[in-house]
Amino acid sequence: MNFWNSIDRPIIALAPMEDVTDTVLRELLIGLADPGALHVVMTEFVSTDGLVHPKARKRISHRLQVTGEERRLLKEKNVKIVAQIWGNTPENYQQVVREITDEMEFDGIDINMGCPVPKVVRRGCCSGLIGNPSLAKEIIQAAQEATHLPVSVKTRIGLKSVATEEWIGHVLETKPAALTIHGRTQKQMSDGLADWGEIARAARLRDQLGLELPVIGNGDVLSLEEARAKCAEFKLDGAMIGRGIFHNPWIFMEEQRERTKEEKLDLLWKHTELFDRVWGDTKNFHILRHYYSIYSKGFPGAAELRARLMQTGSIADVERILRRA
Repeated sequence: MNFWNSIDRPIIALAPMEDVTDTVLRELLIGLADPGALHVVMTEFVSTDGLVHPKARKRISHRLQVTGEERRLLKEKNVKIVAQIWGNTPENYQQVVREITDEMEFDGIDINMGCPVPKVVRRGCCSGLIGNPSLAKEIIQAAQEATHLPVSVKTRIGLKSVATEEWIGHVLETKPAALTIHGRTQKQMSDGLADWGEIARAARLRDQLGLELPVIGNGDVLSLEEARAKCAEFKLDGAMIGRGIFHNPWIFMEEQRERTKEEKLDLLWKHTELFDRVWGDTKNFHILRHYYSIYSKGFPGAAELRARLMQTGSIADVERILRRA
């Protein structure tokens, strides 16, 4: 069953982000989200080539980890979870997709054809596949053949220049379960503004082909209100929020207001404690510094507190600083 078609419009999704959307952050965001405000979350993106090799698998399989508490929240809030994978070898996709389907409890699988990082693109992976549509189609079809789960695709509007109709036309030939489009080319990386007009063009192409799969826009969405407004303006089925969470971890709540110092520091501690409990010393504690700059702003003494938090290397350091805050 394609769950994408059963979600009320507009679909609101959390974008996959490396070293960001792990089970810890997802648990926090789902826990904060109001019912019906967040419909789909994605894992960090995971290499299919890595997952088929035992040594590499040990290093990266944590990216597909889902804690028991996250599972409980997914069920309670009726949020779907999708595993995002990347690579350029159809046979590896088939093997990995079968394993994810048979051994893990995901609601769907998404293929990353949008990451713009040059070293990945040079290998012909992610948005590099925009330049090789025949291989891209072969990969999508290989994944579809290996599972009963819905297989979706996340991509961009072009490689070095905009090629929406040509490229998206190729992707639509495979009839993915859903299609998320970031409104920039690979060359743009995150520069300039996302072109939602080109995302709308892709949705019109879908309509011309008589397909019913949802088209979801992505790029520069900083609030729930803005996500819904863009869906209405550009006649899209949904919007995916990525970097917006760095501006506001409470982004999936209907009531938007300035959070108090106490609320911010409570969430900071909850995040730190959960990270330590789930990952211990298996992940670099410094990853948390991404988030400390979010929680430590907008109140008297925030800059000084933030400077101290940026020097921490353990949960004990953080606890000691917060006691004095």
